[in-house]
Amino acid sequence: MAKEITAKKFASNVIISIIAQIISLAVSFILTLIVPKFIDEYQYAYWQTYVLYVGYVGVLHFGLLDGLVLRYSKYDYEELDKARLRSQFTVLLIFTCATTLISSGISLLAFGDSQYKIIFVLVAVGIVTKNIVTYSSYMFQITNRISKYVFLTIAQRLTYGVVIGILLVCKVNDFYWYCIADLCGDLVGFVIGMIFNRGLYLGKTIAIRETLRELKTNVFAGIILMLANWSSVLIIGSAKMIIQWHWDELMFGKVSFAFSVSNVFLTFVSAISVVLFPSLKRIDEDKLPQMYKSIRDILSPVLFIVMLFYFPGCWVLNRWLPKYANSLMYLGIILPIIIYSSKVSLLTNNYLKVYRKEKSLLLVNFISIVVGVILFVLSAYVFDNLIAVIASVVVATMFKSVLSEIFVCRIVHVNLVKDFIIEAIMTVGFILCAWLLNLWLGCLVYFGLVVVYCAIYYKSIKVIFGRVFKRKKNSALNEPSTDAASADTEQVKNDEPIESAENAEIADAIEQNNMEISE
Repeated sequence: MAKEITAKKFASNVIISIIAQIISLAVSFILTLIVPKFIDEYQYAYWQTYVLYVGYVGVLHFGLLDGLVLRYSKYDYEELDKARLRSQFTVLLIFTCATTLISSGISLLAFGDSQYKIIFVLVAVGIVTKNIVTYSSYMFQITNRISKYVFLTIAQRLTYGVVIGILLVCKVNDFYWYCIADLCGDLVGFVIGMIFNRGLYLGKTIAIRETLRELKTNVFAGIILMLANWSSVLIIGSAKMIIQWHWDELMFGKVSFAFSVSNVFLTFVSAISVVLFPSLKRIDEDKLPQMYKSIRDILSPVLFIVMLFYFPGCWVLNRWLPKYANSLMYLGIILPIIIYSSKVSLLTNNYLKVYRKEKSLLLVNFISIVVGVILFVLSAYVFDNLIAVIASVVVATMFKSVLSEIFVCRIVHVNLVKDFIIEAIMTVGFILCAWLLNLWLGCLVYFGLVVVYCAIYYKSIKVIFGRVFKRKKNSALNEPSTDAASADTEQVKNDEPIESAENAEIADAIEQNNMEISE
């Protein structure tokens, strides 16, 4: 069995994981705000088409890699059955290579001389590279070699960013070079995986019949978790696909830019989610209901205040990227998804996992996708209205958040009906301010709404901030605190062990984080 992990070691792992996310955020900033400035709109739209579809090739392991995470996370690297894992890697490599060849052939025949031929051939290549890098990444995570996982993530993202930077300096306008830059990052990740996980790639494997039995076990173990994770990002993805199918490339590029900007906000929240989940796992179950309400009471006001930055941000972006002025109007409709996506990422997903309600998580995601797709199809193909499609993304995301909170509320016995109504009013108010009013008048009116919102929740906000400052004061005086967060801090100081098996669920949180960033 693996060595026990102290809370101090775990905290260190979380910190370096967040460092990796900061690097990813910097690269995302370049991709989102710098590249559109220097390539034309059609090339940007083709590049975003590649980004959209290559982001979903990770489902083509059909739960195999998630199964490995769930079944082998209790072992250190030296304890792994490397022959058994090599056999699973061999299956993964053969299957993804075969899928790549078939997909490339279909793309070459189906798209003729159009740019989509190049796009989908490169996506096909990504089927191999993305899944192999994910295999290496997971092997680092489950064996608690977090520093190597961070090294792989940073190297992969920096390579992508540096190659993009070189292309911009050389004034390269052709989109396919920017797609190749992404694949170059994967290649670096693959090399790092080969160096530090050499025993999991090369060597003898188990017999074919036993390999197939192991494959079946892993797929059945991981398929539900994989579907829950990927379905959570399919709401936005399906909307973008429908826009890409129904409208022209230029329109798709404009909308993709708006989604990319909103995703920068979500990157911060995803990094926090990696920290929050293990903390919840270590809190006494009877304290979880109050903790849920406390986190929610501070999260909602902070997110509504953060949305104020939309207005000065638009003023800056309008001058930096005037050709994407329409995108900023779309952003005004899309941005409220950060309110609801953040709650799902930080709260409801984590709580459903803590209470081992993975099937409920999958059900919420499935129902939300069905509702979303119906709204998107009606908006695009019946009403032929792009704004309706974009608004439907917010509606579907809101529906998913509320539905998942209903599931959690039934467990923790918290009533949030009033909160749902007030937050819906705030969301509609923000969209109307961003869409109907000029920039600074909209900012002023929305600021007034935020003031009213904070006044309504004044007592809750005061209590939460009072606890935060009290905890800081107790920490400064080196006095023990009675609340859950302080107890957690004391646990870190005492180096109490955390079971290594929790790494499986931590890796799950990191996987979801990586998917959101790749958007």
